Amino acid sequence: MEGVKTHKDDTGSPEVQVALLSREIEKLLLHLKKHAKDFHSKRGLLRMVAKRRILLSYLKRENEKRYLSLLRKLGLKSKV
Repeated sequence: MEGVKTHKDDTGSPEVQVALLSREIEKLLLHLKKHAKDFHSKRGLLRMVAKRRILLSYLKRENEKRYLSLLRKLGLKSKV
């Protein structure tokens, strides 16, 4: 996450929010592999993915260069 911060105390930029969500999504996916019937966690996962998608579309609309850089750093694919 240090690679996406715009300054030392950055916690609110779209890049940092997407990086945090991506990390949480990865952790939740590991949990769901062990606990496939945990529907409460699955619902949380879907909400996080939707939130990340919204933030990515905002970033692409506002600054496509930062958007593409973030995708490269996090290893995400562009679907927006």
